[in-house]
Amino acid sequence: MGQIISFLLVGVLAGSLVGGLVTRRREGFGHGINLLCGLVGAVLGGGLFSLLHINLGLGSVAISLEDLIAAFLGALLFLFLVSLMRGPAKGRKG
Repeated sequence: MGQIISFLLVGVLAGSLVGGLVTRRREGFGHGINLLCGLVGAVLGGGLFSLLHINLGLGSVAISLEDLIAAFLGALLFLFLVSLMRGPAKGRKG
């Protein structure tokens, strides 16, 4: 149960950071989409860090800075892939 809570917290933090960075608004995409981006980013980033044997040497706390960085980078990658699949933003209302 504790692992799920820490996974959700990392997702919320990473999603909020990425949402704010991408939209340049404090609220980002909104709570639900920020959480989704963060959770997908945590899975993507954690998998990539593990696959590429990246260890930032930040120690292992319940929620480590390394987990947050991996989730943040994974969420950015996820949003990039979504934007590629959606095509050019020309004429899109947002």
